[in-house]
Parts: sequence; C-alpha cells; structure tokens
Amino acid sequence: MAIIKPFKALRPSSDLADKIAALPYDVMNSREAQEMVQGNDYSFLRIDRGEINFPELPDPHEPKVYAKAREILDDMVAKEHFIQDKTDCLYIYRQIMDGRAQTGLVACTSIDDYNNNIIKKHEFTRPDKEQDRIDHIKALHAQTGPIFQTYRDNAKIVRVINEWIEDHKPVYEFEANNVEHICWVVDCPKTIQTLVELFVGVDYLYIADGHHR
Repeated sequence: MAIIKPFKALRPSSDLADKIAALPYDVMNSREAQEMVQGNDYSFLRIDRGEINFPELPDPHEPKVYAKAREILDDMVAKEHFIQDKTDCLYIYRQIMDGRAQTGLVACTSIDDYNNNIIKKHEFTRPDKEQDRIDHIKALHAQTGPIFQTYRDNAKIVRVINEWIEDHKPVYEFEANNVEHICWVVDCPKTIQTLVELFVGVDYLYIADGHHR
C-alpha cells in the first residue's frame, strides 16, 4: 500500500510560469546553466543552481551559493512571483512533447515507504549529489526537486484524473523548452480523499528518475 498526501504547493504566478519553468538542474553544467538564464531573471535555475548568479561561478557547494538561492526564492515569494495554495491540494501535471503526452499526479510520498521498500529503487545515488540536495533543502526550507515515480496501471486512478481534467480548466498551459506544460489543481477534499484511498491499493511505487527508464 502506497501513501500519498496533498500539500500546499508554492507555485509560479500564471503570468510568469513560462519564464520560471526550467530544465532539471542536473542536465547541464554550471556554465551552460549560466548561459541559459541570460536575459531571464525569473528562471528557476537561478534557485536550483545558485552558483550561476555569480560571474565567477564558485564551487556549487559553497554556503554562499545556497544562501543566494534562498535570497532569490524569498524575493520572488515576496513579490508574489510564487504563490502558495491556501489548502492542501494534489496537482495533475501533463507534459506533451513531439505529440506524446505524459500525465502524472504531484503529491507527497512517504519516507517510511522508501525505507520499507514500498518505493522501489533502481540504482545507487552518489553521496556528493545527495549532500548537495540536502544542503539545498536545508538552506531554502523547500523541496525544489520532485522525484519522478511510476506505478502499475490503475484504471480507477486514471478515471478520477481524467474526470477532473474534463471538468476543470488548467491553471497553467504554456510551452517552454520545446515541451507543452499543462497543470490542474485538485482542490476538492472529496476527490483528494478518493485518490489517497485509491493509492492505498497500489502495492509499489517505482522511482523512475535516473538513467534507466
């Protein structure tokens, strides 16, 4: 049985979503990331890769790098470039690339499930990479890197998600990095509870991040 929980996401304001959207932090080096954000003060890479805010590109693990990322995040929150939902929600997120759509549910999953092998791992992670993200989370008081997980097809979950999509307008619909991004906020307590209960019937979640998908 898999545990998922809703949460109050800190998410982009609708008018800036396409400018804030960025590639994952670990698919480019520091210099490439610095070049990518030129002319865009809103790019999330400025938070995910704090070193790119310094002309000299310091060691990404220096305390000042994490402090700078926190400073930028706090400033964007203060200016309402990021907004936070008032109640715990789930989020349906669809990406479309080259005509192929992938739809998922953004939720909190359980550390206990990870430790108890309900969440299945497929590869080892490097301690230095782990420590970097730990330090980043501690400095920002935020989890900025969602983990991609999958599970065996479940018709009931698919039906609930599709019904929500059919009956509600997305809060985001834009293109960035050659990918169309569409997101719906699931804020109905009854629907949230239905999805939470349906995931109790899911035996395992599988981490799909990494090199073997």
